[in-house]
Amino acid sequence: MTEYILATIPSPPQGVWHLGPIPIRAYALCIITGIIVALWMTRRRYAARGGNPELTYDAAIVAVPLGIIGGRLYHVITDHDKYFCIDCNPIDALKITNGGLGIWGAVALGTLGVWAMFKVKRIPMAPFADAVAPGIILAQAIGRLGNWFNQELYGRPTDVPWALEIYHRVDANGLYAPLTGHSTGEVVATVHPTFLYELLWNVLICVLLILWDRRAQLGHGAVFALYVAGYTLGRFAVEAMRADAATHVFGLRINTIVSAVVFIIAATIAARLLKMRRETPAEVQGEVAVNQAM
Repeated sequence: MTEYILATIPSPPQGVWHLGPIPIRAYALCIITGIIVALWMTRRRYAARGGNPELTYDAAIVAVPLGIIGGRLYHVITDHDKYFCIDCNPIDALKITNGGLGIWGAVALGTLGVWAMFKVKRIPMAPFADAVAPGIILAQAIGRLGNWFNQELYGRPTDVPWALEIYHRVDANGLYAPLTGHSTGEVVATVHPTFLYELLWNVLICVLLILWDRRAQLGHGAVFALYVAGYTLGRFAVEAMRADAATHVFGLRINTIVSAVVFIIAATIAARLLKMRRETPAEVQGEVAVNQAM
């Protein structure tokens, strides 16, 4: 007699722990860990290009808060029904620790802020963008673990061997609390672990960016453009597998449309930038532009 065992992936029993009155949220810890890893990678890569690695901290001071604000704004705008309805509490829109950061808004507003900072310092931003790109997508991969703890952003029901178990969670009073509660052990669904698909794709893109950059000596923002193109390509595929509530336009998930549009733009820009040589250390530091202006 042959015995078949279904090897599913369990969700964590909870995503929040309490240290006295202080809640320790796995989602926030994943984001913080991703930021630290991205900072470490960017310092090394920017210094290797001839840039001042200390600028990485200056950029982080600007990009992190703006990224959080931009990410939350994008999420609230595209999922406004969750926060502005008859039975909703608009204050929940401010609770970022409960999950819900749109990477599109985070990268867009964070990049805009860093661009302004480099503009003021009269230092080219493109070399820094190329240095930071692999770190950003690796940070995104780490951040996806937060979605695992929160039991969110999963795909359609499935019985594949790697299906993700979604548990019923309740609070101390026995009330349903999917984000802050503790698992009762009851499996309410087995679904595609789309958080894991995107995590693995992001790690793959990170490795490919590093290898391609090392082999071809890319510059002028080519690595950053390839990061955007690579990420959006994978996100487009993942979005097609998700079943959670989302805003739809013309019958399509809003993030599916955004992924397609941004991919086309990024791929077109990358194709042009790939023909350019990498900046010299003097160009990275802005010395060439300063000398020409004098």
